[in-house]
Amino acid sequence: MKPNSFGWYGWAMMGLILMLPASSSGQDSASEAAFSAAVANLKSGSMKERGLAIEQLAGVHNPRAIVILQALLDGRLFKLIADDKLVIGEEVDAGYKLFDAKNAESLGTVDRSATQKIYVTNNLRTSLRKIIGRLELNDNDAGVRLAAVKAMGKAVDDESLMLLQKHLSVEQDKSVQKAIKRILGLEQLNSADKTTRLAAIELLKGQANQNVVNRFNELVDKDAEGHYLEADSDVRNQIKTALVKINTQLQVYAAIETLFFGLSLGAVLVLAAIGLAITFGVMGVINMAHGELMMLGAYTTYVTQQLMPDHLGLSLVVAIPAAFIISALAGIVIERGIIRFLYGRPLETLLATFGVSLFLQQTVRSIFSPLNRSVATPEWMSGSLQINDFLSLTWNRFYILVFCLLVFALLLQILKRTRLGLEVRAVAQNRTMAKAMGIQTARVDALTFGLGSGIAGIAGVALSQITNVGPNLGQAYIVDSFMVVVFGGVGNLWGTLVAGFSLGIANKLLEPYAGAVLAKILVLVFIILFIQKRPRGLFPQRGRAVEG
Repeated sequence: MKPNSFGWYGWAMMGLILMLPASSSGQDSASEAAFSAAVANLKSGSMKERGLAIEQLAGVHNPRAIVILQALLDGRLFKLIADDKLVIGEEVDAGYKLFDAKNAESLGTVDRSATQKIYVTNNLRTSLRKIIGRLELNDNDAGVRLAAVKAMGKAVDDESLMLLQKHLSVEQDKSVQKAIKRILGLEQLNSADKTTRLAAIELLKGQANQNVVNRFNELVDKDAEGHYLEADSDVRNQIKTALVKINTQLQVYAAIETLFFGLSLGAVLVLAAIGLAITFGVMGVINMAHGELMMLGAYTTYVTQQLMPDHLGLSLVVAIPAAFIISALAGIVIERGIIRFLYGRPLETLLATFGVSLFLQQTVRSIFSPLNRSVATPEWMSGSLQINDFLSLTWNRFYILVFCLLVFALLLQILKRTRLGLEVRAVAQNRTMAKAMGIQTARVDALTFGLGSGIAGIAGVALSQITNVGPNLGQAYIVDSFMVVVFGGVGNLWGTLVAGFSLGIANKLLEPYAGAVLAKILVLVFIILFIQKRPRGLFPQRGRAVEG
């Protein structure tokens, strides 16, 4: 093409291209101006103007808009009096740590009197929840979208329903879809149209949600005059069918929760009994002070937490080896000072260790007082995993379950792969032959008792997270520990693991029908009858403890 033949079309295209950046820049400037105006209007004393500013801010495509609106809803939006600037504040000891609302620039810390809080009415707060929910529906994070849907469900209107219905067609996440269907279905149940109500039941029939269950039960129940709230029999039958399906789900959730609590109780029993299984299996000693060694571990956790009040999570981690060492040393002292003189005399050993337990209890009372001590739970162990309205699993019991399995695995490795473990197994199988082979059985006895006592101390760390720490803490678990050891097979670690979890689950299965006390009695009666048939337990251990 010749230079002078560019033509009017070429010059027009060139003009449009040159205008595009300017047009885009103009749009950005207009959006920024609208954003600044909305932020400025939020400081207005008039609630009507503040409401208009909220609507204006919601319509501006600025990533800071939702941050400002959320701060306003949470009561963290202020006006800095000296500069007449809108700021977001975080509470600190000295007052508020401030950030510029428009650009998140840090403005340092000021006294509370230097700020004026931006207040909203209840109506504006309801409007804010819906606006924030609407904005967050387009977030890339499914968790944010789910929270937005739940927030919108607290204040449902026609506009929200239309927005949720529209969003349902493009939503990919199953949990968000389920939450939207629940809100739509509950609202559609109020429709005068039978077809709409039947469609709502179809949306809700597989949802184990408390609001859904309550609404369904309300519709199929009779009022004081004997009339059904849902007059149509076809709709009532569909609701009853849906309730049957939901109740089946609830039974499954109840079974899962019972199993979880049974496993967590079993983990506590295993931790309490596993140290006893070692000492009882190798040495044949009935240690009635085992519960007090657990108590020492629990008090070690309490003391460690007092020394590290600002680091609860770290203090719990530090308490594990500290409790092991303190309880292990106490166990070695007990073995060297008392038990080694009483081998072969089980009744006197039982009485002597019972006396030691009383001594340890009184020592703790003298040092810490008879009052129970509360050990704080770290943040990462607090709360629960809320799967739905009918199923939640507490984090502290979950971590105790994992901790139990880790301790068990570590103990197995010690007994199988270390010199001490080899000597312990040799002494357990044939003490005389082990001594003839040059193994110092007295040293093995002391270290074995110390190992079992140290694990009891670790069990005390776990117990401190689910119960108060007190002088009588160990007494509640000593009988259960012996039951687990005897039921599983004396000295058999795998037997202790299986027995602990089995008894824990059995207790939790019986408790809803028999109560906590009677459930324990029934389990004890079962173990007595079982031992009559199999005196050596589930997994009999070969060795001196059995053959002798």
